[in-house]
Amino acid sequence: MKEKKIESHSIDLPVDYLSLLDSVICKVEVDLASWLSDLSGRKNWEVWSESENDNYIIFFLKQENQDAEVTLYNSGYARVDINGEVVFQGDIMEKNASAARLSYYSVESGEKILLN
Repeated sequence: MKEKKIESHSIDLPVDYLSLLDSVICKVEVDLASWLSDLSGRKNWEVWSESENDNYIIFFLKQENQDAEVTLYNSGYARVDINGEVVFQGDIMEKNASAARLSYYSVESGEKILLN
């Protein structure tokens, strides 16, 4: 049996380069008013209250005679009800990448991390 010779190459990274061992927080940020406009065909949605617990956050929005409830789970799953009717249910990044974006933050400093 032949042995393959593996070459190793060193990479010089700056000292402040993000280590693979550093803790990072990943947040999904959503433009709720724009997303609801896309889902409902109506503009000018306004957030009028919110409720939060360890696993999810619920936003209550109004637009004239319409009411919406948007539940965003920490797992990336979301559910949107408009006037009691489910209009979206699923992974927000998979199904709705245009209104949602991921942002990364350092656990230690809280500073936003830009990835290329």
